[in-house]
Amino acid sequence: QSERQKHKRRRLVQGPNSYFMDVKCPSCFAITTVYSHASSSVACKGCTTVLSRPTGGKAKLTEGCSFRKKADH
Repeated sequence: QSERQKHKRRRLVQGPNSYFMDVKCPSCFAITTVYSHASSSVACKGCTTVLSRPTGGKAKLTEGCSFRKKADH
């Protein structure tokens, strides 16, 4: 197994599985920062379109949304 696929506590250096991402709205192309494991639905700041909805773990992005992981510091 590669180090990335191991459990967050079993890795050589412990680290979270979650991340922040820039999500681009499919209608107005505004970019909003969304947490990968968001527990509430996230709306676009420009046009109030729902960008993601919560599930049990990771947030599910709306159809047509593109995203990019933010660089971890």
